[in-house]
Amino acid sequence: MRWNVYLKKSALFLVRYCLPGIVATASVAPLAVTAQTMLRVNQTEHPLDAYAVGALRVALEYIEGDYQLEITQDPITQTRAIERLEADQMDVMWLASNREVEEQLLPIRFPLLKGLLGYRIFIINPASQSRFNRVETFADLQQMSFGQGAGWPDIAILESNNLEVITTSKYDNLFYMVEGGRFDAFPRGVLEPWTELAARPDLPLAVEENLVLVYTLPFYLFVSPDKPELAQALHAALDQALAEGRFNEYFYGTNMIDDALTRSGLKDRQPFPLQNPSLSEQTPLEREGYWLKLESL
Repeated sequence: MRWNVYLKKSALFLVRYCLPGIVATASVAPLAVTAQTMLRVNQTEHPLDAYAVGALRVALEYIEGDYQLEITQDPITQTRAIERLEADQMDVMWLASNREVEEQLLPIRFPLLKGLLGYRIFIINPASQSRFNRVETFADLQQMSFGQGAGWPDIAILESNNLEVITTSKYDNLFYMVEGGRFDAFPRGVLEPWTELAARPDLPLAVEENLVLVYTLPFYLFVSPDKPELAQALHAALDQALAEGRFNEYFYGTNMIDDALTRSGLKDRQPFPLQNPSLSEQTPLEREGYWLKLESL
């Protein structure tokens, strides 16, 4: 009996004096556990995908929390990528923006390419260069015809600025058509023409030497409308990276950008500004540092 009483008193002593101390110690020094958040993206072989993934990695250097990229490499179309985003099978994607897509998805209105996608130079038959040498005014440019793929958003931009557009449903046909004189020029983003010509050495084509079309064409990250917190966090991170010089370091240090700016000689070309009728009214046109300026090159 006495032994049982002793055990009861010992247990009471532990509860009153020892266990509270143990509990207090645990509450003062909890285990530090940080949840890792995976951002699912898809990267195809298109060079803009590699650039966008790199820009996203820059953003993650400045975002709060432990975010990691989970990258698939499926050869999917832009339409399929949008479907995956809407079905919560992806978290982030990127594309050239317009009013329609910004109503469908949630844009992060930070132009990853500083608007460079809207600088268009021409693939031409080199025999036509002398004609382009005589272009001095927009009225001169309107005497030319321009090739585009059927359904491309650039068609509306060119036609709304009273430029003649000839279309075909097959992308490869555009190179043969400009070589054969079916139209005068095939406008391409400044990042594109040299790679495209190198892939078609059998065609006697060249990059026009003097002119550039310029219209606002943002290239944004997008997330699902159900994830506004993610959009806000990524936008804030990109803004911080820009303010601290890290984003410009990435932009100008990327081989694709450096090569395009060097080979195109943009600052020495005659610019022809065009209006983009599909541009969202919320495009941050006045944000300092967001957009490339020819005079700064």
